[in-house]
Amino acid sequence: TRQTLGTRDESQRLTKLRFDNGVSSELDFRQAESLAEAARATLAQLQRQRALDENALVLLIGQALPTGVLDGGAPKLSAVADLPAVPAGLPSDLLMQRPDIRQAEQQLIAANANIGAARAAFFPRISLTATAGTASNELSGLFESGSWGFSLAPSLLLPIFDAGRNQAGLESARAGREIAVAQYEKSIQSAFREVSDALAGRATLAEQLRAQRAQATAESTRFRLSDLRYRNGISNFLDTLDAQRSLFVVQQSVVQTRLAQLQNQVQLYRALGGGWTEADQTATASASPAPAPAR
Repeated sequence: TRQTLGTRDESQRLTKLRFDNGVSSELDFRQAESLAEAARATLAQLQRQRALDENALVLLIGQALPTGVLDGGAPKLSAVADLPAVPAGLPSDLLMQRPDIRQAEQQLIAANANIGAARAAFFPRISLTATAGTASNELSGLFESGSWGFSLAPSLLLPIFDAGRNQAGLESARAGREIAVAQYEKSIQSAFREVSDALAGRATLAEQLRAQRAQATAESTRFRLSDLRYRNGISNFLDTLDAQRSLFVVQQSVVQTRLAQLQNQVQLYRALGGGWTEADQTATASASPAPAPAR
């Protein structure tokens, strides 16, 4: 936005000079002035939002931000390194690290459940990723109509509980077990959905960013040529104005998509329960994936 403002201020200065010398009309000058002020307003809005974000970050970390963050020393989005490439064959067991699933398992244990039996009954043992870090067929298949079989009859839920310790005859105990099972079921389904969503975003954001960067390069060339033609009296100022607007919009889109790409990496890291190790990549190499639990 600062670069755009600088370009538009320079365009306004040159247009004013041409207007003062009778080369161009006041309309051209006012149009250039309007574009410059629009960029100035956008910059003020972004600076205000940045100040609010900095205050929120200080509150979150409980201390002042490092000097390099506030004085412009922080790297630009384009310079922020990506997370390591997502390998193929990541096992679904990674999701057991997630706090929500661990909490749901502890609730089952509190209801005297056999957690091993619960995992066998509810937790799909599959590979999450295929080549190039995309979602595996097994993961995609979980969300096809009728393939996710977690709705079990109450009589089928009993084997996961310790019959010697629970009070199967009490309605309150039965209700507590059903609530714990429902929460466990929901946490597992949410975990697999979040991984699937993050991998879907990863698969498309990289191509979107590449295309937008190519578009920004083309728009930059278009603006340079249209500005040159205007300065030499070959074309009118409307062509230059249109090129300026298009370039600014595309540049903003590139920044927003790059931000979305970085946020997607964080979402995937969180969805997987905190990332993965080299050992995780080969954890299921010798075992055949188990399908989702059947109805």
